[in-house]
Formats: sequence, C-alpha cells, structure tokens
Amino acid sequence: MRLAGKSALITGGNGGIGLATARLFVAEGAKVAITGRNRQTLEAAAAELGPNALALVADATDVAAMEAAVARAVERFGKLDIVFANAGIPGHTPLGGTTREAFEKVIRTNVTAVFFTVQAAVAQMNDGGSIILNGSVISVLGSPGYAAYAASKGAVRAMSRVMASELSPRGIRVNVVAPGAIRTPIWGAAVATPEAEKAFEARIGRATPLGHLGEPDHVASTVLFLASDEAAHIQAQELFVDGGATGAPSGAPIYR
Repeated sequence: MRLAGKSALITGGNGGIGLATARLFVAEGAKVAITGRNRQTLEAAAAELGPNALALVADATDVAAMEAAVARAVERFGKLDIVFANAGIPGHTPLGGTTREAFEKVIRTNVTAVFFTVQAAVAQMNDGGSIILNGSVISVLGSPGYAAYAASKGAVRAMSRVMASELSPRGIRVNVVAPGAIRTPIWGAAVATPEAEKAFEARIGRATPLGHLGEPDHVASTVLFLASDEAAHIQAQELFVDGGATGAPSGAPIYR
C-alpha cells in the first residue's frame, strides 16, 4: 500500500475527481478527511469510504470553516501528510456579458480559497508531506468565454511554484494536476440527457488525441502518484491528464 499510515485532506471530496481520489487513497491505506458544502453527498461518500474516512461540512471559501475542518481532521487522524486542494467551480465569463460578482466568485473559489486551504493545512502537516492543487487545461487553451476560470487555474500554477519554494525547507512538495475533459458533474447542461452526453463525448473525443473523454480515476491515479513516495523528487511541476489535448493537439481525430 502506497499510503499506509498516512493521513490526507481532500477538499471537494464528495463527488467527481475528489471522491475518486478519496476512494483510491483509502484503498492504498490512507486515512482521509473530505470536505464539501453538501451534507447529504458528504454523508453518502463517507458511508461508501468506510471507517478510515471523515466527512466534514465546510465551504472552501470560508477560511474559518476550513481551519476548523483541518483541526477536526488532525484530531481524528493525526497530523496531515497529504493535501489535495481539489474544490473549485466552473464559470462562464464572456467579455461583454459578465458581472463583477460572477467573475470574482470564480477567483474567490478557485484561487483565494485554495491559498487559504493550504495555509490552514501546512501548520498541521508533517515535514516531507505532499500538496497537490487542482489545475486545468483551460489555463492554456484560450477557451472562449472562460477568462475567469482560465485566470484562476493559471494562478493555481503560479501559486504552486511559490508555495514549493516556501515549503521546500520542510521537504513538503507542491505540485499541480491539470485535468482535461473528465467525466464529472461539472459539465452540467452539456450532459443533462443521455443524448446530450453522447454528443458531448463524441465532440470531446474528436478533439482529444487519445480519442475519448477522461475518467475521474485517470486523475485520481495521478494525484496518488504525486502524493506517494514514488514522486519523492518531483517538486513544483504541473502534470496534464488530458489525453494529449495540450501537448499534441494536432494528433486529435478531427485533424486525421
């Protein structure tokens, strides 16, 4: 077991990539605290994960709530070894059609909350631990209508490198996992019906060199690697889990 004896905190651990990662961490021997805003889905996730999981209702944008969640996790499982700052939101913010409130909501959740999650956690982390931040391919793709989201994920990359510099004396590694199009609830209306989901998957497949939508487990496995001792000398890196969409876009089926 790659995480035997270790404790982890995963924000947004009640669904999608966060829950997939929590499952994998528990299977690999970790004790895992998950946070989220929805008590019902948190309780369902905790029931699935079993006795080595702790579900904590906490909004990632609420600094005091996250500090309290970290304290409860440490009280239950001991000092943290791993933090996966996964919680985030999408947001359509096109030029000419976006309010300041909508723009700042994305930044507050995807940047400010990530910083303060890490700040709350590092004081309760063992030296030699691992922090993984959730980025996105949108930070580099120039996708129309997603200025705030792209800016937020670019900021995550930049923050991770500063955090890595600050935490290297403690042997704490800070890296970013950057998913591409992954099968999660984040897509909303685009996958609201079986027909819509099928069309969406076909469209993504045509634009992805490997030809298909990614799964939460693809990202979870990468997070596990970054959290484990197998990545002991990996620091301040960003790993894209996107089927080649950023590195080899010309290899997508649409260009063949």
